[in-house]
Amino acid sequence: MAKFIWKGKSRDGMERSGEMEAQNKNIVIAGLRRQGLLTVKVKKKPIEIYLFPETVDEKDTTIFFRQLSTMINAGVPLVQAFELAENGSNNKALVKLLKNLRSHLEGGVPLGETLRKFPKNFDRLSCALVEAGEQGGILDTILLRLCAYREKAQTLKAKIKSAMVYPIAILTVAFIVTAVLMIFVIPIFGKMFADFGAALPMPTQVAVAMSDAFVEYWYVVLFAPIILVVGIRQIYKTKRGRYRLDQLLLKMPILGDVLRKASVARFCRTFSTLTAAGVPVLESLDTVAETAGNMIVEEAILKAKESITQGQTLSAPLAASGIFPRMVTQMINIGEETGSMEEMLAKIADFYEQEVDTAVDNMTALMEPLIMAFLGVVIGGLVIAMYLPIFKMAAIV
Repeated sequence: MAKFIWKGKSRDGMERSGEMEAQNKNIVIAGLRRQGLLTVKVKKKPIEIYLFPETVDEKDTTIFFRQLSTMINAGVPLVQAFELAENGSNNKALVKLLKNLRSHLEGGVPLGETLRKFPKNFDRLSCALVEAGEQGGILDTILLRLCAYREKAQTLKAKIKSAMVYPIAILTVAFIVTAVLMIFVIPIFGKMFADFGAALPMPTQVAVAMSDAFVEYWYVVLFAPIILVVGIRQIYKTKRGRYRLDQLLLKMPILGDVLRKASVARFCRTFSTLTAAGVPVLESLDTVAETAGNMIVEEAILKAKESITQGQTLSAPLAASGIFPRMVTQMINIGEETGSMEEMLAKIADFYEQEVDTAVDNMTALMEPLIMAFLGVVIGGLVIAMYLPIFKMAAIV
């Protein structure tokens, strides 16, 4: 299969262009003519090599959805809206994605079904909402709701990531400084103390022994963090390993509380968005479980779905899971009884998103003194261990 670039005109005189994969040029021409295109020009796409290739991230697709909503609301046909978005983008990867999407749309495939053909760029939630918008004739409104949801989710994710950058950066610097002291500085002191012939204090003996181990097994020190990170990532790729790690993360003293609140906020926001779009409850729960981001939370949601199929309420199995706070399950129960589930879920999501912001700020504020104390103990301990023999000699003199 090769890629071909084509240009042509429709029966109404509108110019069309795009890309298509086929075995040869004639197959492309025949396929385009079956779509009603005239004066077709086809050429093989040249191979492009980029040192730093552009990618399509979640922010790019969110901006595109907002643009698409505006154009649909203005009465622009869907295919033409894609063409306008292509011409207005400087991201080559996004332009390529939009052209591929447009080629499916021109073949008569609905937008929701088209998006499902590109799972790397469009998650299940986006596809479900777009399909609901197409069926209800409110695609522009649904796209705006989807954009609002994605922007809130991106903000929440960025907030948690930014809180983790500082401690990781400080611990990385502490590891590098400790390794430099152990491998290059302490051996010099060790040789100097050995020439004295006197017994060294216990802290100094421990520091020198650790330094000898660092020097002898420097490759272990260098590659151990890399192996640890790669190993955790490989374990996380397995179903059982991911389950155990997700379980461990939720049980951690400080971070676990933040992740739990973030999971509750994501569940309520996603479920509220799907419910407002008219997606059936059972299908919504499947989508919510898939986008939960944590296998423990996903398991609790799927159990709740099973309970609903048996005629039970949603709140009872969520309360039994132990993941969702009592206030959340009680409010969901009220929403079920009053028929205001959408509004209740949105209010819970707003509350817990604020709770996540507060929890992240508290976690950052608590980590700063803990990290400083850790650095003081490690770095300060090494310095004191090296100077103890000098203080001892000065006292003798």
